[in-house]
Amino acid sequence: MLNRLFGTSSQETPPESRLPADRQALVEASPAAHEAARLLRAPTALAQLTESDALVVVGFMRPRRYRRGITIIRQGDAEDTGFMVLVLEGEITVETLIARRVDPVTVNVLGPGSLIGEMALVDGAARSASCTASTDVTCAVLTREALETLIGERPDTAAKLMTAVAQRLAERLRESSHKLQIYSRLVQTMQQEIDQLMPTPDRRPR
Repeated sequence: MLNRLFGTSSQETPPESRLPADRQALVEASPAAHEAARLLRAPTALAQLTESDALVVVGFMRPRRYRRGITIIRQGDAEDTGFMVLVLEGEITVETLIARRVDPVTVNVLGPGSLIGEMALVDGAARSASCTASTDVTCAVLTREALETLIGERPDTAAKLMTAVAQRLAERLRESSHKLQIYSRLVQTMQQEIDQLMPTPDRRPR
């Protein structure tokens, strides 16, 4: 899919440097670009986009391939934050380092139709997790430079894209909040059981 995406390779003219008509023509003629647009609208990505909006966004993305074992995004990196990645083929492991642990904790394994890096693309802050190719991965990358060109050329589509990204981040925040509530209840239940098995001196029956 990499070399067929937009009819060009990743080493040629960046998509944001092309004329709008040329960019649209390349995308319209590329079955792989249409497949990338379909994946961009997957429930695990930006399902709020219409098919036409997704095709416009894909026209600003660069095809890229990562070999198995390559770290695409590194937790804590505050320099290389200007891109987000749409997985087209392969799998990516998401890991995070937690205080008092030496080894990273696997948070998720993502496949085709998944997005990574969208949070840092929006706010420019340090990466919150590490993402490593667990297989050979083919993806489409939207850089901040391409996003800025999209905003200038197609502000309506750019607004829809950013709204969809914001909704996606809000969903993840609600999921994290729900998991935190479950964890809190679990800790409380475990503490109650511990108190029953090993009561403190002031709680022992007299």
